[in-house]
Parts: sequence; structure tokens; C-alpha cells
Amino acid sequence: MAGALTALRLGGLLARRGALLAALLALVFAVVEALPGDAADATADRGESAADVARRRVLLGLDQPVAVRFLRWMAGLPTGDLGVSARGERVWSLLAGPLPNTLLLGGLALAITVAVSLTLGSWAALRPGSVTDRVISASATAVLALPEFVIAVALVLVFALWAGLLPAATLAGPDGTPSSWTMLVLPVLALAIPQIGWNARIVRGALADEARAPHVRAAVLDGLRPSRVLTHHLLPGALPAIATGAATSTGMLLGGAVAVETIFSYPGVGALLAGAVADRDTPVIAGVVALTGLVITCVLLVADLIRSWAAGGRP
Repeated sequence: MAGALTALRLGGLLARRGALLAALLALVFAVVEALPGDAADATADRGESAADVARRRVLLGLDQPVAVRFLRWMAGLPTGDLGVSARGERVWSLLAGPLPNTLLLGGLALAITVAVSLTLGSWAALRPGSVTDRVISASATAVLALPEFVIAVALVLVFALWAGLLPAATLAGPDGTPSSWTMLVLPVLALAIPQIGWNARIVRGALADEARAPHVRAAVLDGLRPSRVLTHHLLPGALPAIATGAATSTGMLLGGAVAVETIFSYPGVGALLAGAVADRDTPVIAGVVALTGLVITCVLLVADLIRSWAAGGRP
């Protein structure tokens, strides 16, 4: 019975996340449609006649209503068909190189965010009201208020231009990935630092709330070591809030990657997405949104399952 209920909850979560992603993709089509011009105009060669542009408009299906084009594109999505770009290339082929690079960047930033925010938040929570607690809380608030591109520029100035320790630009190797791991350091830090500030506050607050629970107070009165109280009594109860914060950061990291990739000339989807917007290339834009949305949806689903598990909904 419990397994059936868990399966039903999982099905409901998947349905809600899928509906949200479909609504987001519909919004993408509508927004691109509202922009001045279309893909046929944007990709027209110099001196091309109006008749040639009109023929390309028909070939791209732009003579059809936007709702028809959206439904046709969505029909191919379950089979992995992301359509054809305005310049005649398969969208999958365009994304095959840059998307894994962006996911690598975001994945490393997420891993660092979770590790550092757990450490700082736990350190502060075990010393409530101390100088350490106040410094961590103030620092977390300060870095949270800084946009990724501001932090990226500051990192370039300090570590690349002044100290000369790390490269300011990313050079791609023959396979399209960064040619050295050192080229990942500054972009990853630029993405992770604001999210560390936000998640450290979430960890600190969740642990502080959990510390008021009777079983935690009993563990403290029993004389258990602070580290054991943290790992066996505080963290299990705070895990749902921590997981939700980390899952939400996934979307912020992938969104912030577009600006960070531009600053560091990183070979991700940022440049591809900027070109697609300039070309009014709806299939490419929707393909990026669909795949990144799928990643975010999976991470959010994991967070939902963690909350269900913590609430006693284990299969």
C-alpha cells in the first residue's frame, strides 16, 4: 500500500513538473513570436530579394500560426527530435557540444555550493550568536546580493590580471571542451559564490529550527558530542529544506551560466543562445530551454523525493 501511494505521489509530481515545462516552452514560442522580425528576416543574406525571404519563411513554417508550430515541435519532443534551426542544422547537433560543457560548469558549481554551504551553515549553527556565526551570516548576505557577472569581473581582475594565477579566457580543445581544468576554476567560482551565500543561510536557518526539537535537546542533555548531534539529530530533520535550497540553486546556476560563459568565453550554450535570439531561432531557444528544464526538473524531483522520505513516505 505504501509503495502504491509513493508511486501515485511520484506520478503526480512528474505530471506537475511536465506541465510546468510545457507551459514554459509555450511561453518561449510566444515571446519569440512577439519580437520584431522573424527567423527568415534575421538570417537573410545581404542583397537577398523579398521573394527569397518569403520562400524561406514558408520552408521554415513561419507562415503557420505560432500555436501550430508549437504543437508540431512538441510532437517531436518525446522522440528526442528538437527540430531544425533557422539555418538548416539539426538542433541536437548544435547542442551536442556546448550543452555538456554548460552542464559540467553548473554541476561543478552545484557540488561546490552544497559542500561549502553545508560546512559554513553547520559551523555557524553549532555556535549560535558567536562571532563565527555573525561573520558567516553577514558574509553570506553580502555575496548573495552580488550578481554573477560582478563576481566574475572581480575574479578576473584579482586572479587573472593582478595575480596572474588563473586564465581569464577559456580555450577549447579539439573535442570542444576546455583545454585545461584551470580554465574552469574562475567560471565555477563566479557561479558558486552567490549560491553559497544563499544556501549557507538556508542551512543555518534549517539547523536552527531543528535545534528546537525535543529529541535534539534531549541529545544535547545526554552529553553527545556536537558532531554527533549534528549528523544524527540535526541534519536528518533539516535535510528537506537543504535539499530544496540546493535544487532551486540548480536553475539559478544554469541561468547565471549564460552571463558567466560570455565573460570567460566559455564554450557553452550562452553564445549559442545569444545567437539564436538574434536569429529569432525558436527551435534552438526551445531546445535549450527543454533540455536545461529537464535537468532542473530531475533535480527538483529528487528534492521532492527527499522531502517525502524525510516525512516518512519511504517506499
